[in-house]
Amino acid sequence: MVNDKGIRVDGRRVDELRPIKLEAGVLNRADGSAYIEWGENKVLAAVYGPREAHPRHRQDPARALVQCRYNMAPFSVSDRKRPGPDRRSVEISKVISEAFSHVVLREQFPRATVDVFMEVLQANAGTRCTALTVAAVALADAGIPMRDIISSCAFGKADGQVILDLNKEEDNEGEADVPIAIVPRTNEVVLMQMDGHITKEEFDSGLKMAVDACHRINEMQRDALRRRYSVTTDTREAVKAISEGV
Repeated sequence: MVNDKGIRVDGRRVDELRPIKLEAGVLNRADGSAYIEWGENKVLAAVYGPREAHPRHRQDPARALVQCRYNMAPFSVSDRKRPGPDRRSVEISKVISEAFSHVVLREQFPRATVDVFMEVLQANAGTRCTALTVAAVALADAGIPMRDIISSCAFGKADGQVILDLNKEEDNEGEADVPIAIVPRTNEVVLMQMDGHITKEEFDSGLKMAVDACHRINEMQRDALRRRYSVTTDTREAVKAISEGV
């Protein structure tokens, strides 16, 4: 998994992320949307709301609900996945919903719901971090008020070395996988899970590596939103010329 020079099977260093491409506002009929390619992962996110929660017995008179649905398309993996929700997708939907509930200013929308849909089109390890990262951009694109834009990344262990952003081979054959999500402004951890075995020293080293990576990812998220809503100089000049002509 990692050679003597610290190079991994895909040519990355132990602290290096896979390439990330992120775009906001890709769906016209959603209130907010985003698309991400993270390594070989491809995930689409859409946000609807705030809107009245149904059925009504689920409404909270004090705050909004944040309901998340994580789903892997049947064609997203090499062995065709059975359509529909399974135990893993229900679990990931729940932990992502809890993470977003911590940062969305839910008290501004009593009796409402904010629905977040994440569709994994292609999977290659780390899909929950990928889905959470792109869904955070979709929430911001929808104008949902939040304390910050959550960022997510995983660290783990392979061949006795702590590594960042595991790929499929490292996830399957490695010794540990630890996905996290943070509030970048405060470094508060809002999601953390672990599969495997790792020492406290390795955990501390990996956590620092992942938090640093989350800050780099957060800048990519903000850049995607800036590209979505920025007005170019040429556009400003054109608007000015039209207004002066009028």
